[in-house]
Amino acid sequence: MTDVLKAENISKSFGMLNALDEVSLTVQEKTLTILIGPNGSGKTTLINVIMGYHKPDSGTVSYRGKDITGWKPHKIYRLGLARTFQIPSLFWKLTVLENLQVAGKDNPGESFLKSILQRSWAKAEEETTRKAFGLLEILGLEKVWDSQASKLSGGQMKLVEIGRALMSDATVLLLDEPVSGVNPTLAHEIFGKLISLRDKLGVTFLIVEHRLDIALAYIDYVEALAYGKVIARGLPDSVMSDPKLIEAYLGG
Repeated sequence: MTDVLKAENISKSFGMLNALDEVSLTVQEKTLTILIGPNGSGKTTLINVIMGYHKPDSGTVSYRGKDITGWKPHKIYRLGLARTFQIPSLFWKLTVLENLQVAGKDNPGESFLKSILQRSWAKAEEETTRKAFGLLEILGLEKVWDSQASKLSGGQMKLVEIGRALMSDATVLLLDEPVSGVNPTLAHEIFGKLISLRDKLGVTFLIVEHRLDIALAYIDYVEALAYGKVIARGLPDSVMSDPKLIEAYLGG
């Protein structure tokens, strides 16, 4: 498999707090990799470093062989990496479809001069709408396409945020607790949708998630952090039985 995302020897401190201590991880193409560990282990800090929200004190981040260390988030986003957050932040008064449409890239209708010339942007708008409906069908949201975002369930909101990220043509998604606060049935459905996106669109996922009883049934590879260090990595069964991980969660 091809390595699409690498973090190598990443260190990051906040004052006296050493959040990451020479952390390395590799994400392979068309896989679901989960980043696990107790609260405060450095998971979200690592995601923020990869996506450019924090600049590492040392170490490098590369995407498809390109060094993107310290790049601004918008530049990383345009390169093909996108993220979601634990608490969705949608355009609440827009419909589900409109939330995806506004995330489409390079629409000529957004140009001040071209916006008054419908022929210059009408075709692009149609293509954006077709793309959005295609994603809504994969995500199981086609029946609520015209619902206001604020009327959705928590799980549906998370799916809309994933769909909006994919409208940017992202091929790698970093998801921060995609099933947090979601009932078990819908949580399984969300992970099922991630599998569909991987298989149908070739999307790669790096996922931070605490609900391991649900997530591990769908995951290809596990990276485990504790105290800002990688303590285990590999296939789910081997990592979950690793004594260092058990000690990190249970304290011995």
